Amino acid sequence: MHIDEKWFYLSKETTTFYTTPTEEDPYRTAQSKKFIPKIMFLAAVGRPRLRDNGEVLWDGKVRIFPFTYEDTAKRSSKNRPAGTLETKASVSITRLVIKEMILNELLPAIKQTWPDADNRRVIIQQDNARPHIDINDPDFVREGTKDGWNIQSTCQPPNSPDLNVLDLGFFRTIDAIKDQKAPKTITDLSSAHFCKHIVVGRQYNAICIDQHSVHQFNFCPNVRKW
Repeated sequence: MHIDEKWFYLSKETTTFYTTPTEEDPYRTAQSKKFIPKIMFLAAVGRPRLRDNGEVLWDGKVRIFPFTYEDTAKRSSKNRPAGTLETKASVSITRLVIKEMILNELLPAIKQTWPDADNRRVIIQQDNARPHIDINDPDFVREGTKDGWNIQSTCQPPNSPDLNVLDLGFFRTIDAIKDQKAPKTITDLSSAHFCKHIVVGRQYNAICIDQHSVHQFNFCPNVRKW
């Protein structure tokens, strides 16, 4: 099971739109190009499960979790009255925030979507970013071993080829689909489930590693869009 985080921006500094002669130009504003609204998402995917005849038992996608929270509006505006619940993005993503996301959201989602009821051993691989939780964190170990589960955490070996499928075009494809939806608010961005029809396999990079045994210089072959 691979997990990773990615910032998704509500808009870009420069964007191309194709409009009809009678259509108005899209209008987007921001306080500054340095303050474009953004949300960090945590994505989790695993190896798909297939039958011998090719039928898909499990597509390998768990969920993509936005780091957001609900807060009430303190003042009224032309868009909503005071007291309305608003979705806001978590700006500071600390180790504690990621730990709460893993314990409260990721682990229950894995247990709910895991296809093999007899084999409850799951290994979650993360990169070596500083905010990630320790693999021997007592709270994680306690939650991961409840109800007969054996959910463990490990880190990606240093100086190794990047076989995380999320980095092999998965996030880039999600970002492209997000641009097609053109969300206008943080709520639109956080509630959009972008990865419904995305299938990207790490076998392409594994093939490249087999062909080029040149330490870190592994070039990923081109893959057509799915």
